Amino acid sequence: MSTQEQHFPSDEKSLAHLEPGEGSSVEKIKVGSDYLHGQIVEQLSQDTSHFSDDQVQLLKFHGMYQQEDRDQRQSRKVAGQEKAYQLMIRSRIPGGALTAEQYLAHDELSALYGSGSIRLTTRQSIQLHGVLKGNVKATIQGINATLLSTLAACGDVNRNVMACPAPAANRTHAQIQEIAHKLAMHLAPKTKAYHEIWLDGEKVQDSEQDEQNETVEPMYGQTYLPRKFKVGVAYPEDNCIDVYTQDIGLIARVDGEQLIGFTLVIGGGMGSTHGKTETHPLLAQPFADISVEQALQVAETIITVQRDYGDRTNRKHARMKYVVEERGIPWFRAQVEQRLGYSLNDPSEIHFSEADDHLGWHQQADGRWYLGLHITNGRIKDTEERKLKSGLRAVIEQFSQNINVRLTAQQNIILTDIEEEQRKAIEEQLQSFGIATAPESAGAYRFAMACPALPTCGLAVAEAERVFPDIVKQFEADLKDLGLEHEQISFRMTGCPNGCARPYMGDIGFVGRSKDLYNVHLGGDFNNTRLNTLYAQSVKTQDLATTLRPLFVLWHNERQPNEGFGNYCYRVGLEQLKEKAAAYLSVR
Repeated sequence: MSTQEQHFPSDEKSLAHLEPGEGSSVEKIKVGSDYLHGQIVEQLSQDTSHFSDDQVQLLKFHGMYQQEDRDQRQSRKVAGQEKAYQLMIRSRIPGGALTAEQYLAHDELSALYGSGSIRLTTRQSIQLHGVLKGNVKATIQGINATLLSTLAACGDVNRNVMACPAPAANRTHAQIQEIAHKLAMHLAPKTKAYHEIWLDGEKVQDSEQDEQNETVEPMYGQTYLPRKFKVGVAYPEDNCIDVYTQDIGLIARVDGEQLIGFTLVIGGGMGSTHGKTETHPLLAQPFADISVEQALQVAETIITVQRDYGDRTNRKHARMKYVVEERGIPWFRAQVEQRLGYSLNDPSEIHFSEADDHLGWHQQADGRWYLGLHITNGRIKDTEERKLKSGLRAVIEQFSQNINVRLTAQQNIILTDIEEEQRKAIEEQLQSFGIATAPESAGAYRFAMACPALPTCGLAVAEAERVFPDIVKQFEADLKDLGLEHEQISFRMTGCPNGCARPYMGDIGFVGRSKDLYNVHLGGDFNNTRLNTLYAQSVKTQDLATTLRPLFVLWHNERQPNEGFGNYCYRVGLEQLKEKAAAYLSVR
């Protein structure tokens, strides 16, 4: 059977319209859920610690994952106790833009109902970990009270729309934030289930919509999408949101300070599965140029193609990247143009000169300032050395009349709209809590990211967030010995191959393979325009530094002027790198 015969329907029949008994188990759950209602209300009322497996699939659409504290698994098993169930709740925050009130609400909710910490994600959202089942509804209501939502932060729908978070250095930055918000609202599910279950509890009646009629979800239908879907809006030249990892990436085209349109790239995605060669990370490909006015319609139309032709039998093969890869850009564009009823312009050439982390002090176009602060792995909590959570809360509370907040794709935070006369007071207050404001204070970890992994993520097979800071310190020591401590190198680690911290992009990626074992990927570039490549498999945690040390020496000795580490590895080639590293170690 050919790939197309196996994974795709004929053009006359779409996989979005499954016959009874067809599709994966998750597809059947969606079809029978009455547009995401399921039995969530009934199970909420039960005096239990967790939801059933089928309802867990539906909860994702409402913005949460059911998890367990795996650190407690063995001791609880010995004691004859059930698993330590908890939920992670994720807010949908288009462009990472928050008011002071919205940030402070998450801070309060994390203390009331969560683990006490706030987790900034690599997609500019906030996650609250450790929420018990009995506190889920109060947590969601607290988030919605500030006019944010958790709907579609997870699930088989378009998720949080990313955007360059830099506060209005000029008008185009503001326009990019505006379009991100419009896209998020336009592509959100239309079912009333979220409102009915979590907010007022009243069944919403709509005489124009029969609950069995797909007009309840005019874009998604009762099966929604085959898998998650991601959209990002990038500023010209600055690939701070990893635009090539998106299902749809919109790269702004500007004329002076006027946004005139976008160049679209489609079909990116990070996830893969160890041992399954049909799954792999892919970069988005150039697709078309569109005007600002076309953005919502074209994005929706691209989603309907994925809705109709994405694989609904194998969830590991269900992302749009595989439709694009296997069908090709010409076929996909013909589908979109047919549905639109007009032709699209060919894509403009794309170039990125940086991937700015927006840390430190920067002046806005209106004369005010913004301050980007480094947050290790996005985890906002207090430690003995650094009272990060308390310090941020104190500053944002004190200056809440004008300060706003932005979250970055590197898991950092930006305080915006700061008046000139407030800068000194903010600096002093942050420093009193042990919070450094200079970007250089983060050292080599400035350009590092790790996913949460153990103990809460059910997919994790190895550590990430908890071990990566110490590992990077070893890299930093080796770089300092070589006089390379001021060079920019991006490090990324995940506890599984699904790629939440985008480990297949950037200079160096570490992907968990099993306990204390990682695959090492090299040869991407700092601006995130090229996938890196597998260099070494199943490297022990304690051997990661010794694996990279000879490569840092080779880079120091052989690099061309201004050549980054990933670019050096790519130019030399991985096989030759292995030979050179082996020769170095034999001499040592």
